[in-house]
Amino acid sequence: MGANREGVHVIGVAPGQDFACEWADLQVALPGEGCPNCGKPLRIERVIEIGNIFKLGTKYSVSLGATYLDERGQQQPIVMGSYGIGPARIAAAAVEQRHDADGIVWPWSIAPFHVHLVGIGKEPEVAEACEKLEREWDSQGFEVLYDDRDERPGVKFKDADLLGIPIRITVGNLLAKEGIVELRIRRTKEDRKVAPAQVIETIESLRSSL
Repeated sequence: MGANREGVHVIGVAPGQDFACEWADLQVALPGEGCPNCGKPLRIERVIEIGNIFKLGTKYSVSLGATYLDERGQQQPIVMGSYGIGPARIAAAAVEQRHDADGIVWPWSIAPFHVHLVGIGKEPEVAEACEKLEREWDSQGFEVLYDDRDERPGVKFKDADLLGIPIRITVGNLLAKEGIVELRIRRTKEDRKVAPAQVIETIESLRSSL
C-alpha cells in the first residue's frame, strides 16, 4: 500500500481481507527450467527492443473528448493504444546483426547510401569520370557517397569497409587502361571488374543478396 512518498503509506492493510487479490508464486526464470506451456527447457537470449506497444485505455480520449457511437447509439470514449518503432533501434539492431572485424555491413534496405564511389588518383580524368557516374547513378535512384578526398587508396578502402555501404565502386587507372571499374560487395568482399555501363545492371542482379 505504498504511495512512493514518505508519510502517506497506508498501514495495517491485509490482502484478501481489505481488498481482493490473486496469489501467484513468482520467481526469476533460469536457463534449463521447463517452460510452463510446453515443458521444453528455457533458453536465455540477449535481444534488442525495436518497437513497443502501450495500452493507454481511455485516459486521454476522455480528456480529448474522443468518442464513438456504440451499437445502442451511445457515445463511448475510444480505447487508445500507442504503437511505436524506433528508427535508431532498427539501425542498432542491423549493425549488431551485420558487422565484421572491419566495420558495419549495412543491408541494402536501410543503408544510408547504396554505392560508395571511390576515386583513386589525382588525374582530372578520374574526377570527371566519378562525377559523371555519380550523376548517372543518382538519376537511376541510387544514393551515392562519393569519396573525393586527397587520401591514399588504403585509407579510403579502410574507411569504406568501416562505413559498410553495400557496394563500393573504385574508379582509377583501370578505367583509362581497360575501360572498367572495380566493384566490391561489402558483405562478401567479392571483387568484380565491370564496365561503367554495366554497373547498374550488376547491382540490380545483386540487390536481393545484399
